[in-house]
Amino acid sequence: MKTIVVKNIKISNNLPLVFIGGPCVMESPEHPLFMCERIKEICFKLSIAYIFKSSFDKANRTSKDGKRGIGMQEGLEIFRKIKDKFEVPVLTDVHLPDQCEDAAEVADVIQIPAFLSRQTDLLLAAAKTGKVINVKKAQFMAPNDMKNVIEKIMSAGNDQILLCERGTCFGYNTLVNDFRALPIMAKTGYPVIFDATHSVQMPSAAGTCSSGEREFAPIMARAAVAVGVAGVFMEVHDDPDSALCDGPNMIYLKDLEKILRELKEFDAVSKKIK
Repeated sequence: MKTIVVKNIKISNNLPLVFIGGPCVMESPEHPLFMCERIKEICFKLSIAYIFKSSFDKANRTSKDGKRGIGMQEGLEIFRKIKDKFEVPVLTDVHLPDQCEDAAEVADVIQIPAFLSRQTDLLLAAAKTGKVINVKKAQFMAPNDMKNVIEKIMSAGNDQILLCERGTCFGYNTLVNDFRALPIMAKTGYPVIFDATHSVQMPSAAGTCSSGEREFAPIMARAAVAVGVAGVFMEVHDDPDSALCDGPNMIYLKDLEKILRELKEFDAVSKKIK
């Protein structure tokens, strides 16, 4: 089983759980720093390795009026401040090949969004940065198809890969998780991350934006950890109902400690960690 190293964090399906989390998009210069500080405190208390996640831009919106974030240049400056102040690795997604080089100057992990996980040019551009690449499995892809994604990235000389499960299309406006996907993707030898909050998203269900059922995110996360994963990805917000993006499926910051404490216990049983 391959181990991927992000700064001083080791990520593998047979190592203790890693948490990737933060607000969906950067809403202001101050909010990402506030969120990172609070989440880091919780993870430190629980001895859980932490990677901060947020997006400077969310290009895939239901409506042209959907909130996309703070923008790339300002967003990367905020990531720099987070890294300098809190000394945690950061993850952000990219949507275009020409974003990869600039994002790689700051980000420790570059994320490929699910809808773009088959885009060869984007995968190659991200791979050529030499950074760790977290690829979300598209909602329309079978888990076995991720072998082709791995081959594309490796063809550019990069084997620093994480595979992320975030649910599969189930009719209109609904996602479902087939937990067989986790061990199937793990057979590639690469670490598997489970995205609990996007797994309970309801795409476009609110008409001009997506909806979601955040109450099920902790349940889905527990199930994934019981099956066995390298890490859990959750979008977290202090006031999700007022968030600019993905509010209905983000979990409340106030609930995070309890959720992570439970996940750590499930992880210990699943991996027989003493």
